[in-house]
Amino acid sequence: MEIAQGIKNFLTTRRARITPDMVGLPSAGRRRVPGLRREEVAMLAGLSAEYYIQIERGRVAGVSEDILHAITRALRLDDVEAEHFLTLTRAASTKPSRRAPRARASVSPTLQAILDSMVTVPAVILAPNLDLVAGNALGLALYAPVTGTVGRANAARFLFLDPDADRTFPDWNTAADDAVAMLRAAAAADPQAKSLTGLVGELSTASDEFRTKWAAHRVVAHRRGAKRFRHEAVGEMALSFEALEISGSGGLMGSAGQLGSMFGRLGNW
Repeated sequence: MEIAQGIKNFLTTRRARITPDMVGLPSAGRRRVPGLRREEVAMLAGLSAEYYIQIERGRVAGVSEDILHAITRALRLDDVEAEHFLTLTRAASTKPSRRAPRARASVSPTLQAILDSMVTVPAVILAPNLDLVAGNALGLALYAPVTGTVGRANAARFLFLDPDADRTFPDWNTAADDAVAMLRAAAAADPQAKSLTGLVGELSTASDEFRTKWAAHRVVAHRRGAKRFRHEAVGEMALSFEALEISGSGGLMGSAGQLGSMFGRLGNW
């Protein structure tokens, strides 16, 4: 993906959400852009306007972390957004390397055995592009609608292209926002990943909703929380989940959750 354009779009969307009043600047007069002007961000960050404009255009080679942190403060980025911005700038400053295409993600027999031993909670493993790589019996039963899609099971493809996705995920808009945010973070960390660029291109072509959400440049940390599922065999259920990065796996993410009294019904399905 074009990292310079990603930096520009990310910073543009972030300054657009901050009004002059929020940072103690006068707001009188006609304003041609929503939120802050680039010159105003530069002033808040203690930079010249020309220097900030070059950074917003993605020309970040040699820019110190002190300056980047000053911009994160000026734009009031939260911790996740600030880390995303720094990840983008590191990617922009690194010369692309030629490498062999990465093989499809998979789990080791040991990791699969660990998953299978988790008999009271559903657990699944997702690749950075949200391919469903593996799961235990409860996890695969929970994600049965996703695994039933054409081609490799992928949570984002299911959410945006399957007409029944909002039945499986009653809080569809939240689930879709989270999926796009996770793809954004993965793309920043590995902009050359063909599994990501191909998926983003596919979804951008096929889904108006995906294009709109992708353009928002939202990023979140998907570490823990709650989700609602609707399963055709057991009805609606609430799931508290915890996401864990699997060390040395190339970005695979495991997610396990507690379904309360519902997991027994799901297990007997």
